[in-house]
Amino acid sequence: MNAPAGRRIFHLYLIKPSHYDDEGYVIQWYKAAIPSNSLAVMYGLALDCEQRRVLGDDVDFKIVAIDETNARVRADKIAAEFKQHRFGLVGIVGAQSNQFPRAVDIARPLREAGVPVVIGGFHVSGCRSMLPELPPDIRAAADMGISFFFGEAEGRFDRVLMDAANGKLEPSYDYMHDLPGINDTPMPILPADVISRTVGAVTSFDAGRGCPFQCSFCTIINVQGRKSRFRSVDDIEAIVRANLKQGVRRFFITDDNLARNKNWEAIFDRLAEIHREHKFSLIIQVDTLCHRIPGFIEKAAKAGVRRVYIGLENINPDNLLAAKKKQNRIAEYRNMLLDWKRVGCTIYAGYIIGFPHDTLESTLRDIEIIKRELPLDLLEFFFLTPLPGSEDHQKLYKAGVPMDPDMNKYDLEHLTTAHSKMSREDWERAYKLAWETYYSWDHMETVMRRAAACGISPGNMMFLLAWFALCIKLEKIHPLQGGYLRRKVRTDRRPGMPIENPFVFYPKYVADLVWKHVGLAKYLWRMVKVRNSIKRDPNRRAYMDTALTPVTEEELGTLEMFTSTESTRNAADHARKLNASAHVVNAAE
Repeated sequence: MNAPAGRRIFHLYLIKPSHYDDEGYVIQWYKAAIPSNSLAVMYGLALDCEQRRVLGDDVDFKIVAIDETNARVRADKIAAEFKQHRFGLVGIVGAQSNQFPRAVDIARPLREAGVPVVIGGFHVSGCRSMLPELPPDIRAAADMGISFFFGEAEGRFDRVLMDAANGKLEPSYDYMHDLPGINDTPMPILPADVISRTVGAVTSFDAGRGCPFQCSFCTIINVQGRKSRFRSVDDIEAIVRANLKQGVRRFFITDDNLARNKNWEAIFDRLAEIHREHKFSLIIQVDTLCHRIPGFIEKAAKAGVRRVYIGLENINPDNLLAAKKKQNRIAEYRNMLLDWKRVGCTIYAGYIIGFPHDTLESTLRDIEIIKRELPLDLLEFFFLTPLPGSEDHQKLYKAGVPMDPDMNKYDLEHLTTAHSKMSREDWERAYKLAWETYYSWDHMETVMRRAAACGISPGNMMFLLAWFALCIKLEKIHPLQGGYLRRKVRTDRRPGMPIENPFVFYPKYVADLVWKHVGLAKYLWRMVKVRNSIKRDPNRRAYMDTALTPVTEEELGTLEMFTSTESTRNAADHARKLNASAHVVNAAE
């Protein structure tokens, strides 16, 4: 891209890094699963800076957005471009702790070539927020001349761009104690060609930031704050319409908890109006008490919500209390899940293994209870991980408890510290068996039958179940890091690991792809037969099991999730007392 006479072009690269697999290769796909909201936010801010001519009327922008989970980062080509023009910036955005090593590896050759680089995201901001000093990995990166952005960029990106344009990039920009409002700010947006590289062409935006809860394992409350900030309803309509205009009809609203957005009703009502004109679908995240908000679930469905993610985390009340997740009440789980089922939503839930009261035996027992008694569709498992930026990490850091120094492992699927009750072997075995137990053939058939009974396509459910099961079984990667058609670049290997001979690498890579696709075909063939049998069943809508049974007062004394341990029995007793009090109040009214 050459500038017209009398004009200059500022070359801005916005890169969302991936991270390395256990063999040291970048985790990358032809189509990735999860869109990057950080990348969309920064791209929208960059467009706004270009439109406002923050670098002067004689400066045009070349803005390139790269999500490394589905597109290769060519640091050599970027460096060559900067060598020619020497006017621009590389921003590595939204870097999580597990992505920080890769972010630094991208930045290293760029800094060696004199390219200005700034890194932002949850890792650097979380460390800045919760630790008395920056950890060695960030200090080492600073020694390379990498700059850091702590906090959020709304209203602050102009300064970074002007400093880069003037060759005076600061070592750091710290806004952790001055989080901006996001009402009437530039919309998060990505070009359609970038969005098309996700499975199903799904994009993302945040309607709000921050969370009022205090979960000890969470980084969001310490990076985005516990005071919620919101976009206006008009802003959200503009985001959706801008994406619909470029053919994008699937959205992931990334709010950690949309049910605590004070504008939820106005948002859903506005989206429902648009939905009547243009069909689209939404994925949202909510807490386990969202069903208590009158009209929330019904209006969500009318607004186009088809999938909902819920942080279930555990069914042991002692574990939930230890994690400061008091808002999760196991006696509410069935009510909440059945309410979502009644409006035809697919339910994802997260489950953390490694809370203080977990053992190998209790973990497997609890998963069997969930399979029988909770109408969940997709359950994804995580190791309890002390993420930098969380209270858990801060406590271990201050106590001097050993934690793995390799940030690449802080992806929630690798052990990074010890457990008080389980050996490392038992903890890893619990994680492995959790996936195998939940995604057994008989239970996946049950989930598809429940879907059909609730008016959800068993075929769509089959696809999602296969995705989750096969990411673990074939790719050895968590489904949230998954995608379609794994890409590996021979030379994009983690520093310190040998670059394989091409005569070894390529035959092995092709054989691996063939083997995985054969496994995929066999798996899907078996699942298709189950799906077809369900679709042919004239009584499929009449299917019923314990999980789908309407909630009754009696189940507090009969279901195993309320009787398996002393803490679950205490939770059931507490629920009975609350129910009795509610009955008294209702009778008085």
